[in-house]
Amino acid sequence: MSNPQEELLPSAEQDDELTLPRASINKIIKELLPTVRVANESRELILNCCTEFIHLISSEANEVCNQRSKKTINAEHVLEALDRLGFRDYKQEAEAVLHDCKEVAAKRRRQSTRLENLGIPEEELLRQQQELFAKAREEQAREEQQQWMSMQAAAVQQSNALMQWPQQQPQLPDGTSSRSKPSEDDEDDDDDY
Repeated sequence: MSNPQEELLPSAEQDDELTLPRASINKIIKELLPTVRVANESRELILNCCTEFIHLISSEANEVCNQRSKKTINAEHVLEALDRLGFRDYKQEAEAVLHDCKEVAAKRRRQSTRLENLGIPEEELLRQQQELFAKAREEQAREEQQQWMSMQAAAVQQSNALMQWPQQQPQLPDGTSSRSKPSEDDEDDDDDY
């Protein structure tokens, strides 16, 4: 027969799933006590106390929720659980945090509904977006064509300059061009091969 106390305690695997992240607890300790060193055993004890406190409050809040025939635990149930368990001192801070959380949630809702408040249907917004994309593609194509044309014009200019280059050869003092026919000696060299 098993020990009833062992049945109530979660297994090592379940215990890891039911605890708070150690990094979060360590961060909180560091923020609250920046100049104090806290031993690992003490950190573990704080972690276990926090986890147990959350279990205690959530169990009591669940009891409140069931008594009111509700299916979802809400903030009022948690605040009443704090009262019932004798943590009235925490209630005011919990209410302040709840107020802050509600403000953040309301701000997120306002930001997410800005498009809805424009009064423009989603299909129209999508059409406008596609038009903007099409205009951007046309503009890009025009710019690429202009670059291509300027490159072609530069190539033509360079080609014309090269074609005129032999005509512009400097004259030597004897009146001949610097590009003259190969000498007979040069022709003889070709025959040696």
